[in-house]
Amino acid sequence: MSTTKFFVTGATGYIGGSVVSRLLEHPNASKFEITALVRSPEKAAKLESLGIKTSVGSLSELDKLEKLSSEADVLISTADSDDLNATKAMLKGLKKHFEVTGKRAILIHTSGTGLLIDNAMGMFAYDTVYSDNNVDQIEALPPTAFHRNVDLEIVNADKEGYAITYIILPSTIYGIATGKLVDLGVQHSHSQQLPGLIKAALARGQAGMVGEGKNIWPDVDIEEVADLYIVLYDSIMSNPATGHGREGYYFAENGEYVYYDVAKVIAEALAARGIGTSEPTSFTEEDYKRTPILNYLGTNSRCRADRSRSIGWKPVKTTKDMLASIQLELDELLKKPEELERKISGKQGTL
Repeated sequence: MSTTKFFVTGATGYIGGSVVSRLLEHPNASKFEITALVRSPEKAAKLESLGIKTSVGSLSELDKLEKLSSEADVLISTADSDDLNATKAMLKGLKKHFEVTGKRAILIHTSGTGLLIDNAMGMFAYDTVYSDNNVDQIEALPPTAFHRNVDLEIVNADKEGYAITYIILPSTIYGIATGKLVDLGVQHSHSQQLPGLIKAALARGQAGMVGEGKNIWPDVDIEEVADLYIVLYDSIMSNPATGHGREGYYFAENGEYVYYDVAKVIAEALAARGIGTSEPTSFTEEDYKRTPILNYLGTNSRCRADRSRSIGWKPVKTTKDMLASIQLELDELLKKPEELERKISGKQGTL
């Protein structure tokens, strides 16, 4: 029986854990050998209880990344989307895999629609909507765009012919993750953007927004993002013509929202608990100094997942579900007082 060897980075993260859970439930799971890079020996032991092989380490251990990648038939990268050195190490491993076996490994990398952002500062929405089917439109993006330097390395690996590469670009991901890894207590179950806004609102005692909150972003449910990875993998296996390389961008979205509407829902939810008013206010200079990443939340990022849908991805949850999820996120945060002390980090991962 032929075995497909997977190597997954970020396997205990919000996206990666959900993808791994689906691999474990895949119809061909008995033929999969999954190896995960994890930081903690404790988490490694729990993953091994599910039949997952592990290597304890981090993205900074480049030699280890290269070796693990060289042994994989399929590399799924869901960790830091902006770690260029780690990406180069993994690509070096995939090149070695090709040189030894004569076969091109598959790389499914996680980027994000932060690739498309502007500097609106919440004062306007832009009209440009990117399609993952429009290769020329994507290639016109400057090399200085967010995530772009890493994405270009991955596309170039496909062009050089030693790997077959695909890039999934999630938008604002929402929802509380579920699955085997969450049940084991090893997976992060919350996203960054919406909980981040809620934490910022709690810290200032009032829901906020950048500028007037007129900027627009797409959104997608965490379970449906994870589905896209499996739909893409299955398409690759069944159809060699599945777009890859420069034609291998796959957006993940199912609707979009105006940032003011998110801030308004947060404001109303907090006001009902006696925190602030039901109308969000603009973040102040003091807010930006305390939490610099808030500026990022005033950008526009607009796209359509046309290529993703063309391979059979069928998301059903909409922006209405995203707005409803805010109440659940708030309830979870209020159950965990220690979470209220945490600030939004300076990195946004795969946004």
